[in-house]
Amino acid sequence: MSYHRRRHNNRGYDDDFRREVYETPEQKLKSTIFKLGEVDPILEVPRITKQLLEEPALNAPVISEGFRIAVTEQPFKIPYYAALLRELYDPVEDVDESSTASPTLGRQILDDFWKGFQASLDKLAWRDMRLSIHLFAHLTMAQVITTQSMFELLRSFAAVLDEFGVSHGRAKKAALCASEGLMIAGPVIKENPSTNVIDIISAIQAYIESSADSKRLVQPTVALFSDSVTVEAADEILDSALATLQILNSSDFSQTAESYPQPYLVAPKPSSAPFELPSILVPPEVIELDSLHTDSGEDALVKKEEWAEFYIRIFDNDVTPDPTTPAGYAVRSGLLDLIDIYEVNRKECARLLLEFPKWTLPGTFKPKPGAPPQDGVSGKDWQLESTLIETILGSLFLLPESNYKSIYYVALVTELCKLSPSTIGPAVGKSIRKMYGLLSDGLDVEVALRFVDWFAVHMSNFNFQWVWKEWVPDLDLSIQHPKRTFMRRAIDLEIRLSYYDRILKTLPEPMQNPDMKLLPVEAPGPDYEYDDPSNPNHDAAQTVLNLLRGRAKAEDVMSHLQGLKNTLETADSDSNVDSIIRSIAVQSLLHIGSRSFSHFLNAIERYLPLLRNLAAGGISSGGSPSFEARKDILDAVIAFWKHSKHMVVIVYDKLMQYQIVDPTDVVAWTFLHGRQFVATEDSSSFDAFQWSLLKGALDKANGRVVIARRRVAALRKEEDDRAAREKASDQATMEVDAEAKPDEPVVESAALTTALKAFATLTREQRNALSRALNGFVDCLVSQSNPNVRAGEVIQEKAWHNRVNWNEKEWLAWETWGWYRHFCRTFSPYLRNYAKTLGAVSFARVGPAGDPAVELFRNIWNNATGQEA
Repeated sequence: MSYHRRRHNNRGYDDDFRREVYETPEQKLKSTIFKLGEVDPILEVPRITKQLLEEPALNAPVISEGFRIAVTEQPFKIPYYAALLRELYDPVEDVDESSTASPTLGRQILDDFWKGFQASLDKLAWRDMRLSIHLFAHLTMAQVITTQSMFELLRSFAAVLDEFGVSHGRAKKAALCASEGLMIAGPVIKENPSTNVIDIISAIQAYIESSADSKRLVQPTVALFSDSVTVEAADEILDSALATLQILNSSDFSQTAESYPQPYLVAPKPSSAPFELPSILVPPEVIELDSLHTDSGEDALVKKEEWAEFYIRIFDNDVTPDPTTPAGYAVRSGLLDLIDIYEVNRKECARLLLEFPKWTLPGTFKPKPGAPPQDGVSGKDWQLESTLIETILGSLFLLPESNYKSIYYVALVTELCKLSPSTIGPAVGKSIRKMYGLLSDGLDVEVALRFVDWFAVHMSNFNFQWVWKEWVPDLDLSIQHPKRTFMRRAIDLEIRLSYYDRILKTLPEPMQNPDMKLLPVEAPGPDYEYDDPSNPNHDAAQTVLNLLRGRAKAEDVMSHLQGLKNTLETADSDSNVDSIIRSIAVQSLLHIGSRSFSHFLNAIERYLPLLRNLAAGGISSGGSPSFEARKDILDAVIAFWKHSKHMVVIVYDKLMQYQIVDPTDVVAWTFLHGRQFVATEDSSSFDAFQWSLLKGALDKANGRVVIARRRVAALRKEEDDRAAREKASDQATMEVDAEAKPDEPVVESAALTTALKAFATLTREQRNALSRALNGFVDCLVSQSNPNVRAGEVIQEKAWHNRVNWNEKEWLAWETWGWYRHFCRTFSPYLRNYAKTLGAVSFARVGPAGDPAVELFRNIWNNATGQEA
């Protein structure tokens, strides 16, 4: 290998020189294993076997490390690594007798590999464990590992499902280890009279049945007021694994050979004694926790909630694999592993995804045009490109959140399009059309939001080329129909990613009609309302604007505002002068910061004293902090950026960061005034814009508590360490016969006392923000004091199957219910710790028991917080 490096020499020009980088023998050994199959794995196995056997036996740990890296980073090659280990475990007789290799090299490798597996087990590195179990399962099929020990290994993971209070995340990972190992090694395990595969299958089935209720909150399609747990257009990962195992068991695992390559079966039975896997116990889970105060006043531990994984289905079973069948599950599982492992390198991931058919059984995917006919084809003939896009989107649309940032999945699709535009492009187009169709069939509001984000970004990467005219007939739908909402959001995002006139030209004429309300009336931008000379406060605002442009001191601006207040009060005693002054000051500040993000930050930071004075009621008569003063600031922001709502989210985030307003203020404003400048002003509804504000505020409140807790923990550790050192020093100087002095109480340092007070304050703010959010949804959906906004009853009376006739009110109600569900599942770890207080306060304000809307509201809450119905 080599690399280029440029160096500027003393004569004023660059020398381009090359330095050779040599691999050590150990690196070459690992590289040989890792690169298995670059041409043909079947032909390469004997050659690599001979090469490894010629190496000194002391290299067994190095070879084992090479296998570990290869298995955990290239799981699609595991059957061939099993074949390679099979050859190493029982070498052929014609190996050169002068070779220094030991005939037990394969056993040495397995011994060392098991040590690595045990290390992964101790760390609970679940993916590494599961992929290692895949290798063990294939080796069991190759008769290198004993059937009984493999069965006991799988049963150890199945035993996790019976643990008291086991979390869903731990149970899910353990169940996948047990089920996927059984899928591969099932044929020989079931043949063994001393093993019983039903033990494992029954354990998985019992756990799935016990956790059925929690699945409702993360289903990607929603049908309110329905007791059914059946989900259309999606498959849950554990359900798929169980269905696959049941199919395999019913056929005595005969379909395993049609699902997984088994290149090792051509070799004769090993003459050496098979390897015995040691017994294990899966260690208890390591809980990564945050601490906060609960209803009881004590510190509680917060663990991120883990939910069922529903992967959305876009295409029919004859186009993409059905994950509830053995072959379909094997393909999807393999692709998901690739997407997960190569998150660090999307380009390499895209390349490997397109090469995936090379590592599957012949006939799994349709051959490329012009490819020679394949022998022994399985006859599945799935479309590779559609399968890849469906799997990636399934990962992107996981609820309540995807495993990685959305941008990774978006970029991965883009890389696939670049590598194979003629085949991936049509698959992307079909996926968009299929997902768009699901918008009418109850697609979850959060999934719909991610869908529109992906659509807009993908269009921006490919010149915004889309056949919008296909959707022109949908302009006859209600303006709040999910399809109309999708078009409106997509166009808004495309304009943000490009510019107004360009996007306008891509749309058919009917969509450009202002009556369709798809496009803003003008290019998005700031709206400084005092710029109009006809505004009665134009002159006053200009004086403030000139001061800010001149970088006047904050004290001078505050003094000028007080003078303006006195003048305006004299001229117009009927107006709310305090609100006008705050609006002028904030909008003027935003105006000078509207040129760029850096201008905005500079303006905010320069005039922090001014903003804090305004928020504290400095110009009001009372001069005390109030929600009204902070509400005026928030109102001024959205008035200025009403044509660019994403800027409202950004500004609010900065106002909370600099503690001009509190998260509770933003939460309250979101529910009370969030619809002031959106498509409808129905106070009982809640949309995606409001959700972005709400989530930003709650994330800020929760994040502050986490930081404060870590600060307290760090200070406590410092004090404990200091106390331990002092005690050790005292004991070292103490005389042997001296009387032992009683331990003196530990006095907290001033820093720790301050940190504890800050932690208590932030925890109280967190609880208030969560409480205000829950009360907001109560007011929107089930408030007994406002029967005219009983959105639940609206949908109950006009059932889901009649949604084609729904009007704006019904669709707004449906969306509001969707955001309430998403609020509960997203913030469930924090809601659980305050469930007693929050529930008691909020549910005292809801309608009567037995009301369908009230019961639905309570059921969603109970599922999210783990309460009994």
